[in-house]
This record gives sequence, structure tokens and C-alpha cells, in this order.
Amino acid sequence: MAKTKLTSSETAILRELIFPETVDHIVSETGLPFGAIRDDLMKMINYGYIEVYDEASLRLVSPFYDSDNIRSFTYKATKSGLKYIQTHAF
Repeated sequence: MAKTKLTSSETAILRELIFPETVDHIVSETGLPFGAIRDDLMKMINYGYIEVYDEASLRLVSPFYDSDNIRSFTYKATKSGLKYIQTHAF
């Protein structure tokens, strides 16, 4: 995957995903609007920085998830996402 500079909102979201978290948790912790979080999550999933898990079973479902129902899933940073956090810490 190509190296990508994340925006401040994407970085804030990624920092919340050290452990699997729901969209509602991300909204409450970052204060970002739902629409921005949805867009950023989808971008970072495509970058390979976030994995998607079924909320009920906690089974990995990415990249095959229903992006129209993002509240039905939990999200966690991948190894690449965690490395990004570590190398871009401030």
C-alpha cells in the first residue's frame, strides 16, 4: 500500500482504534460528525489502516462489509495503522 499522509480527523479516529471500537464510541470520543467519520473510516479501510469486525461475533469481515450499515460493525487499527500512529506521534 502506498504511503499516505492522513488528515487530522483520520489520525484522531485511528488513535481511538487500538482496541475494537464502535462508530458511536468514535463519535463520542472525537467529537467529529458521523458523516465525516464514515468517510474517513472507508478511506482508511481502503488504505489498509483499519480492519472491520462483525459486532456480534467479533469475526473479521473486511473487506466484505456493508458500508451502508457501518454502525453494525466494530473497527480496529491494523498493524500498518498502529505503525502510522507510532511514527506520527506528537
